[in-house]
Amino acid sequence: MRQGLAICILLTAFGTALARLPVLAEAGVSPLVLALLLGIVVGNTPLARRLTKAGPGLAFATRRLLRGGIVLFGLSLTLQQVVGLGPKVLLLDMLVITVVLVSGYLIGTRVLGMDRETTLLTSAGSAICGAAAVLATESTIRSRPAATSMAVATVVLFGSLAMLIYPLLYPLLGMDEHLFGIYIGATIHEVAQVVAAGEAVGPDALANAVIVKLVRVMLLVPFLLIVGQWWLRNHASADTGEGKTQLVIPWFAFGFMAMVVFNSVVSLPAPLHQGLVLAGQLALTMAMAALGYETRLEKLKALGIKPFILALTLFALLIVGGALASSLMMG
Repeated sequence: MRQGLAICILLTAFGTALARLPVLAEAGVSPLVLALLLGIVVGNTPLARRLTKAGPGLAFATRRLLRGGIVLFGLSLTLQQVVGLGPKVLLLDMLVITVVLVSGYLIGTRVLGMDRETTLLTSAGSAICGAAAVLATESTIRSRPAATSMAVATVVLFGSLAMLIYPLLYPLLGMDEHLFGIYIGATIHEVAQVVAAGEAVGPDALANAVIVKLVRVMLLVPFLLIVGQWWLRNHASADTGEGKTQLVIPWFAFGFMAMVVFNSVVSLPAPLHQGLVLAGQLALTMAMAALGYETRLEKLKALGIKPFILALTLFALLIVGGALASSLMMG
């Protein structure tokens, strides 16, 4: 246990330190991504083969710490924020998530011939909230580390491109700042990327973008409930050869919602609130480091370029379809 956790702590520390470098900080590179990349590098060195007792600690990080981090992520959202923009925002987010998930799964499995795990993880990351959605889905379906790493890489790549492209689109689409902020929140992958793009457009865009994005994050809970049952019914029993299925309940998803409600009715002292949010971020970063460490390059290479093609297709769908949906529903 100690060996694996020590590896995660060191990778998290280095990833966090690198993320604070001016060049990477200005580019909005998350410590989660850097911890993942560092984990992949270290995990594929000869040294990793000698650390034979790391397994239990890595498993603890990818299961317990991951779920705990997602629960604490709920402290970033309040019900008041959700209600503020009205029911149309919820409908818009539901439409975007549903279209991207269904389209992504069909394109990935039937057109590109990808495996179901990588397809579902990539689609979830594009549709909901980037790396956090990938990690939460991974925790629900228990996918391979290589599939998780590839999915995270694709959503980070195209989410980062979105930070650059959306401000350039603002003067071209004919939307006012209020509406463009809704468009940003409904279609960009990561919360941090939404903040960066919103800030580049203006204060009204930033405020709306963050709220709409956090509503998308909240919809992660019903998604996990649905996908857990669907995955077990259609795939897990076939893989294990068992005739019976067990009810899959992602309890951490309910913990996430409980934190949202708690954050809505209880005002914690600022230092305590910030400390809990930071603890959640560190837990997710350690989980990402563990996933990267367990990823072998040969398995990552075997996935090929198809996940990037799928992510690019979904990126285009979010830009074009999201603009149309935002204008029609919220304009």
